[in-house]
Amino acid sequence: MATVPFQRLLLASEHTEQDAGAEAVAFALARHCGLGLAGVMPLTTNAEYEMVAPSIAAQADARAKQSLAALRAAAADSGVTLDLQVRRGPEPYQEIVAEAVARGADLIVIRRRGRKGLLANLLVGEMVGKVVAHAPCNVLVVPRDARMWQRRILIGVDPLAPDRRAVEVAAVLAAACGLPLHVMCAAADAGVAQAEARSVLDAVLPPARALHADTSGEVRVGRPHEALLRAAADTAADLIVVGRHGGSRRARPWVGGTAQKVMGLAASPLLVLGSGTDTVPR
Repeated sequence: MATVPFQRLLLASEHTEQDAGAEAVAFALARHCGLGLAGVMPLTTNAEYEMVAPSIAAQADARAKQSLAALRAAAADSGVTLDLQVRRGPEPYQEIVAEAVARGADLIVIRRRGRKGLLANLLVGEMVGKVVAHAPCNVLVVPRDARMWQRRILIGVDPLAPDRRAVEVAAVLAAACGLPLHVMCAAADAGVAQAEARSVLDAVLPPARALHADTSGEVRVGRPHEALLRAAADTAADLIVVGRHGGSRRARPWVGGTAQKVMGLAASPLLVLGSGTDTVPR
């Protein structure tokens, strides 16, 4: 297989039904790329509560032990060796981010939503949103029923803050997977904005094609998240890629509205490229 842009994979999972897609994609990616797979299972802890209700805490530990064993078995059944760690803390997202830092991960694979509850109507789970916003690396957000991409990779480029390195990473990934890459710029209107988007597209396509010849591109007019979702449907793309910060290194460490909406509405995995785009294999 050609060089892939990620070498240190970290699966974040609680091994619930909502984690099924993330686990399947992480196993497939590790196996397909010939990479090792690390895992982290975050457990919420509250010292005061555990002192007051030790029996309930013990039950939670027992369930976690069962989930750990089941997740290791699932990895083994998929032909993957999983180096799995448990991290305890009051905020699960902090434990996931800390594990990514400790392992030097360049890709976190995580579910899109958590268990049903008061926040079930959120497009993206609260924990997941925080992981994407604070992760030191790229994050792959996977819906429950999604599987590893097999048809086409689509990357959305913001013409107001184009991230050329993100396009290059997408091209390297598409080449490694043997899949076509489609680059889309969204313009707010059919006038000046469309012309500016075309200029950006013309600038990012040549270096992308130098890395992967099977690269196409287009400009669409409309709201960015709607244009990106339409492009995914029209091109049969089953992996969507976006940048977390656009092209600016000084951008604030949170995911913009376009990425949030695509993350919540897409049927396919969404790869959010962060600081991990600093290095592209040559």
